[in-house]
Amino acid sequence: MDARVGPAFQKATGYTFSGFPGGSDELAAEIRGKVRQGDVFLSASPKVNAKLMGASGGHWVSWFAPFASTRLVLGYNPSSRFASALRSRPWYDVVAAPGFRLGLTDPKLDPKGVLAVAALDRAAAAEHRPALRRIAADHADYFPEEDLVGRLQSGQLDAGFFYTVEASAVKLHTVGLGSIDERAEYTITVLDRAPHPAAARAFVKFLLSPRGLSALRSAGLDAHSPARAVGSGVPAALASVIRR
Repeated sequence: MDARVGPAFQKATGYTFSGFPGGSDELAAEIRGKVRQGDVFLSASPKVNAKLMGASGGHWVSWFAPFASTRLVLGYNPSSRFASALRSRPWYDVVAAPGFRLGLTDPKLDPKGVLAVAALDRAAAAEHRPALRRIAADHADYFPEEDLVGRLQSGQLDAGFFYTVEASAVKLHTVGLGSIDERAEYTITVLDRAPHPAAARAFVKFLLSPRGLSALRSAGLDAHSPARAVGSGVPAALASVIRR
C-alpha cells in the first residue's frame, strides 16, 4: 500500500494517502475503542469485520468486500545456520530442530497468527510431529505483526510465517508449506462515520479498478474481479467495482 498503491492513488486523484499497518484484530479493537481513526479498513480475514458490525461492534462496518488472497509461506534468514536445511528438507522437520527460532504473530491479534497455528497443527497431525503443536502454543514465539520482518532480517529469528505478498515486498527468502495451503482473504470497507468519506470511496474505487488490481497482482496477490459485497449499504458510487 505504501510503496505502490498509495502513491498511484495520490497521483490519480489528488487525495493524500496515509496508511497504518498492524494485525487486523488489533486494528479492529483500536477502531472499536476509538483509539485509532480511519476512513478505510483493510483486513486479512473476513471474520474480523464482524467485530466492527452491529451494536457490539460500534456500528463501524455495515458491509465489506473480499477482494484478494495470498498464501502463507515460511520466510527465513539466509544467514541462519538452518537456511540450507530449509532449502533441502521439509520445513516441518527443520522448525522443530533444537535451537531453531521461529516467529509468528499472536493469533488473538492477527489472522496471520491464526493461519500459522493452523499450519503447525496440520503438519503435526499429518506428519506425526507433536512438537509442532507445542511450538504453536508457545507464546514466546509470538511477535507484533509490525516487528516480525525486522526481527528476521536482524538475525533474531531463523524463520517466520509471512504472507507471500509481504515476503515479496521486502524480498524475503521463502519456502512453501508443501501440501498445507493456508491463505489470507483480504477485505475492504469504508468505515461508517469516516471523516473523509469522499476520499475513502475514491480509494476503494481506485484499488478495485483495473489499475489498482494490476498493482495488487504485480505485488503477488490473487485479486478478485469483480469484488462481491457482504452486508448492506455499499455506496452507490462503488457500484462499478463492487457487486451487491
